[in-house]
Amino acid sequence: MAKAKKLPSGNWRVQVYAGKDESGKKIMKSFTAPTKRQAEAEAAMYLVAKKESENSEITVGQAIDSYISAKENVLSPVTIRCYRKYREKWLQGLMDIPVSELNVMLVQNEINQEARHLSPKSLRNAYGLLSAAVRMHCPSMILNVTLPSREHKIKELPEPREVIQAIQGTDVELPCLLALWLSLRMSEVRGIKYSDICGNVLTIHRTIVTFDGHHIEKNQTKTYNSTRQHVLPERILELIRQQRESADCDEDYVITSCGQTISKKFIRLLEKNHVKRMTFHELRHLNASVMLQLGVPDKYAMERGGWSTNETLKTVYQHTFTEKRQEIDRQINRYFDSIYDEISHEISHDS
Repeated sequence: MAKAKKLPSGNWRVQVYAGKDESGKKIMKSFTAPTKRQAEAEAAMYLVAKKESENSEITVGQAIDSYISAKENVLSPVTIRCYRKYREKWLQGLMDIPVSELNVMLVQNEINQEARHLSPKSLRNAYGLLSAAVRMHCPSMILNVTLPSREHKIKELPEPREVIQAIQGTDVELPCLLALWLSLRMSEVRGIKYSDICGNVLTIHRTIVTFDGHHIEKNQTKTYNSTRQHVLPERILELIRQQRESADCDEDYVITSCGQTISKKFIRLLEKNHVKRMTFHELRHLNASVMLQLGVPDKYAMERGGWSTNETLKTVYQHTFTEKRQEIDRQINRYFDSIYDEISHEISHDS
């Protein structure tokens, strides 16, 4: 945005680009006012109106396509894939309507129709994409619609002991423990390299996601708080040592299986051992439940799990004390070690 300049008369003037004439020469439009703020405000309103006028014939579908293209190199491939799914399948009754003709009633009627078969979460995601695309092309347009209430689902998870008994000694024990014990996401588990481990400290700063059959490595985590360090318990360290001994000498990654393979094996093991069904990602939920059971303060739980909240003061400006964090690590390690010790004792007793 151009800055206003003071004229000899005492007024303020702003000049903004208005287009080109037939010969290709730039056309500038001037706004003069008694104050600097007023001149710049009038120029800003003109530019907004100009942009909306230029976009008046763009349909909602074209606006969403343009928004997705603009975000393609910024957002994750998974997010972009979800956006394309929303664009192709949901809110289709709005896609051919010019953005300039969009109004609250049209959007609300479409939401009412989609609410018959879409979950509240899916509908909120689709509307979020729609509103973001519309704002990008018509900043002054406000769509105050009513969305379905969020569903409150109660998920009953199995006991950690049951899960450990099901995975112990299998080829997915290590990735599952990284999620259950350290609260790592699947993408973080897959992104770990042996070089990320220094002594007994693991640094999480890389992820691998699968998109359209391609495995994509990203040298960043899902959120700012997800880049973190863990002091590895001896049991997990030993599993990593065993993994390295059996791995190809040129292999960099600790876990080489794809996420879908790990998830399917994990679910089959639960079924085989008659353990309540859960997803691999829900191992993080189970980890959070363990920390709640052990009375781990929220600050340390968020640090271990890499969770972000809207409490910027706590998550950005406050820092945990090393001694206290170490005690939290030892407390959680004792909890999981005790489960392994009990299982080993029962096996030796039975034999």
